[in-house]
Formats: sequence, C-alpha cells, structure tokens
Amino acid sequence: MTEMADPTTIHSDALAQIKRGAHELLIEDELKQKLALGRPLRIKAGFDPTAPDLHLGHTVLLNKLRQLQNLGHHALFLIGDFTGMIGDPSGKNTTRPPLSREQVMGNAQSYRDQVFKVLDPDKTEIVFNSTWMDKFSAVDLIRLAATHTVAQMLERDDFSKRYKGNQPIAIHEFIYPLVQGYDSVALKADIELGGTDQKFNLLMGRELQKHFGQPAQCVLTMPLLEGLDGVNKMSKSLGNYIGVTDIPKEMFGKLMSISDILMWRYLELLSFRSLNEIAAWRTEVTGGRNPRDIKVLLAQEIVTRFHSREAAEGALMEFDARFRQGVLPDDMPEITVSAPEGSIVVPQLLKQAGLVEGTSEAMRMIQQGAVKLDGERINDKSVLVKAGTVVVAQVGKRKFARITVQ
Repeated sequence: MTEMADPTTIHSDALAQIKRGAHELLIEDELKQKLALGRPLRIKAGFDPTAPDLHLGHTVLLNKLRQLQNLGHHALFLIGDFTGMIGDPSGKNTTRPPLSREQVMGNAQSYRDQVFKVLDPDKTEIVFNSTWMDKFSAVDLIRLAATHTVAQMLERDDFSKRYKGNQPIAIHEFIYPLVQGYDSVALKADIELGGTDQKFNLLMGRELQKHFGQPAQCVLTMPLLEGLDGVNKMSKSLGNYIGVTDIPKEMFGKLMSISDILMWRYLELLSFRSLNEIAAWRTEVTGGRNPRDIKVLLAQEIVTRFHSREAAEGALMEFDARFRQGVLPDDMPEITVSAPEGSIVVPQLLKQAGLVEGTSEAMRMIQQGAVKLDGERINDKSVLVKAGTVVVAQVGKRKFARITVQ
C-alpha cells in the first residue's frame, strides 16, 4: 500500500519555495490557511506596459510567478493597459506622463512576446484591466474613491515626500492605487506579487477585497534587483541592466562581469537551481573553488532561458576564447571609478583605475592596440563608458581590473 505524503510537510516545502528570495510575506498564517484549502491559488502579478522591453530586474517577479506555477497554482499575468494610461508614480518624485492607448498596446504585445521565456504559457492567464475598468461609470469610480481618504493616500511614501516638499500631486494619481487594488477584487486574487516599492498598492488590494466582502489576498513583495554596478536598482536609464533581448554573447559577458558577492544575489533571485544546490556551491567556494565556475553556470542558465542551450554554449566558447584561456588572473582587483557627468572616456577610466599613470600613457597604449574592454580592443580614445557599467579592462599583457563606473 502506497504511503500518503504528510500534508503538513508538503505545505511547509511549498511555503519555503514561495518565500525564497522574497522581501516580505503578509500574512504568513493566512497563506498557510489558503494552502491548506488544497486548491490552486490565484496568483496575480501586474505589469504596466510603460516600456517595450524587459530586463532581468523585471524577471525577479516573473521567476517567482513561475515557481508558483510549478507548485500547481494559477498565474494571472495582468497587463495594466488601463492603469498604464494613468501613470503610476511609485518610487518617483514627479508625476509620470500617461501613455496613449497605442503606446500601451504596442508595449503590451512586446511584454507578451517576452514573458513566456519565463512563464509556462499553458498555465498562464493573461488579463487586461481595461476589461473591467472600461465598464466603470463615473459613479462607480467615485464610489471606489470614497473608500479611502486623502490622509490614507498620503501614507504612501512618495506621495508624502512630494506633499511635504510642495511638489504637485495630481488627483488622478490617487486613482492609480485604487484601480490596482480593485484589480484584485475583479480577479479574486489569493496572492499578489510586487516589488518592495509597490507595497502600498498591494495592501490596497487587501483592503478593497475586504470592503467588497472577499477574503483578503496575501501580499508577497520581492526585492529590487541591483544592476551590474551592485549598488543601484537595475535600470535602463542607468545603463546597469541586462536586457532579456540582449544577444547571447552580451548577456553572457554582462553576467560574467558581476562581482563574486553579487553573484549569490543573482543566483537566489534569477536562478531556478534549488536552494540546496546553491548552498552546496557556497560551501565549495568557501573551500577554494573558483567563483568564476559558478558564474559560468549562472550565465549559461540565463542565456539558455532567453535564447537556447546552443546559444549558451556558443557564448561560453566565445567567452573562453576571449578571457579564460590563461588571460584573466584569479586575483584581478575590483575597482570603482567616478563618472559625475554620467559617463567617462577610456583614458580617464584607466587612470582612475590605476592601470596607467596618466591619460597620456593611456592614449599611447590605446594607439598601440594594448587596451581592451571586455576582451574587445579599443582603438578610439574618445570611447565613453556609461555610469552603471561594469567592465573588465586590460592594459598590456599583465594589467587587469574589473571596474565599476558610478
């Protein structure tokens, strides 16, 4: 006779998976009760299509959604086409310009093309909040607005800072969190995922569900992934990002450029490897294994996910040819240089990094073809390196540094 698995153990394992890499879970006891129901939970994750391309920072949320899919739960990938035309100011100190319907729908299609690199399309329901919000009358919207006070809205950190700083807050911005919260009502969400900067909006969903007589959703916030510089949030505007549409060799090279410390953060938030396997790698590195070996495994996994196994193997072979055949020293220094204007020319970069004594020497080495950035020979002294970038610089045959530009 087959022995039944202990439900308590199953729920405990599932809870550990759900909490992996998460910043905060509200409320854990409520989630345990939902898991005990024995049915697939409805997991909501909303994305405003405000830009056409995703980077790995966005996929932190998608990875969590995929983990929940693997546990048997129902993923609701919500494209905020209605809210995208309002403009969410989260984390901003100014009003975000609203998008046109054409911009929103163009970006939404791009999102759909990219998210299935992570999510299981057979277990994903794509929904648009215009489906229910377009049916809202002015009376409906006023009634929704009547559920909260201005004082409650000013509890949101960015609103509070702008109010205290005498910066304008448009009335329509107060509508945004209400609509996002109502999305949870319309979808009867059991759990909503979001970044730490979305906590106010996620909790709004809980409150509105209670107001409309529904069980309150649990809230799972995920950390904001640091970019290649290891300091600032991954962002296209800062140039410290890895795009999911980056070509394989770029994606591979950028992942290999991260610091050994940041590597563990990326493994926790981006990898589908088990926690036990990652813990074993930590032990091996502590025991003397080269962290670069682990970084290669991470880079191969990510490139395979967004391209193919063949592309990952090709990127590794190219990387080997450029870097790993006795070129890079194991004790390569990690240096941070300043780019107050947002970028820095290569001669200044090399000088600040201590790889040359002055800019004249740097320009002479460039003319001689003795300078490489990420394995590519630099022949132009006016080449700029953006702030937020991490590069491996080589001068001559023996001088190397991994340089973070801030």
